[in-house]
Amino acid sequence: MAENYNFEDIRPYYDHEASNVLVEMSKDPLFFKLTNYFWPEMTKEEALKKVEMVKTVHDFQEHFMDGAIRTIVARSSTGLSYSGFENLDPNERYLFIANHRDILLDSAILQILLFQHGHDTSEITFGNNLMEEGFITHFGRLNRMFTVQREGTARELYDISKKLSAYIRHTIVDKKVSVWIAQRNGRTKDGNDQTQTGLLKMLNISGNGNFNESFKALKIVPLTISYEYEPCDSLKVQELYLSSLHTKYKKAPGEDLNSIITGIVQPKGRIHMAVGKPIINELEGINKVDNENEKIKQLTAFIDKQIYKNFKLWPINYIAMDILEGGTSFEKEYTKVEKEKFIDYINQTIAKLDGEKEPLFNLFIKMYAAPVKNKVLQTA
Repeated sequence: MAENYNFEDIRPYYDHEASNVLVEMSKDPLFFKLTNYFWPEMTKEEALKKVEMVKTVHDFQEHFMDGAIRTIVARSSTGLSYSGFENLDPNERYLFIANHRDILLDSAILQILLFQHGHDTSEITFGNNLMEEGFITHFGRLNRMFTVQREGTARELYDISKKLSAYIRHTIVDKKVSVWIAQRNGRTKDGNDQTQTGLLKMLNISGNGNFNESFKALKIVPLTISYEYEPCDSLKVQELYLSSLHTKYKKAPGEDLNSIITGIVQPKGRIHMAVGKPIINELEGINKVDNENEKIKQLTAFIDKQIYKNFKLWPINYIAMDILEGGTSFEKEYTKVEKEKFIDYINQTIAKLDGEKEPLFNLFIKMYAAPVKNKVLQTA
């Protein structure tokens, strides 16, 4: 099906384009602002020598991105842990369907861990609303990001979905490159990670009509990232609060870029990434169901169950759950000091937000409690 499409307007850069693109990027003042941030000890001359070393996309990720993401993690977290990489075969390519908490770091952290474990990095979906012309677009495409169009009429969006589905299948099956995609459009803002059935329907469009074979070829692997402190939690709560007033939330100019920057610099505490098991054997059972929508629902449930099960719960998640329920069911999972510290954190954060303090406080609590509800109730 891929041969029916021209992917030039959405694809990442090819290896042979990497060197020239990076040379052009190095002429932008923003390039040296970034290198000064990530490598303050590096001179301009040394940075330009690094540019000359880049001949492929892999070179760019190895010489620039791997160190940059590790710098972000080191500066904004108290540690990165991981699990489940033994579930992956370095010779296979996968479709990572991931919960989505941070615009940049969710997929970026996967890349440094894939690299660390001897795997090739993946391509990454990136909304066209984030792909501003110029430096940002070059940066994204050089980092194996491909564009997902977000706007259009119903007919246009269907055609966009067909093309996107074909590109993802082409990338995994023909190009032999893995793909990272979020389980839903946009980040989870209420802490409740749920895979959208529309995502799986989109992926199935490019199949051969056999549900089992279609999804088996994609080798879906559920991916879970767990931040101790939710990236951009105050921005998410503010948006949820304004939306609760039944007014249509409209993003301010530059808001997406602000969210990216906030996600980079905001303290996140501990971070854990868990790789699930490829969903292969389960497909045969699902394929026996007659109704196509029911098949999609069952596959969605399998993905969500792994995401919930692999979520790393932190003391503040248990604290939030006990506050939400007005009980002490999880008091063994945290200390009194941890509870007081978390409540102080929420109060100090909402003091800077617009709105009534009690609803804002409740939205914070629900956000941090949701993973506990999902893990305890959905995977029991």
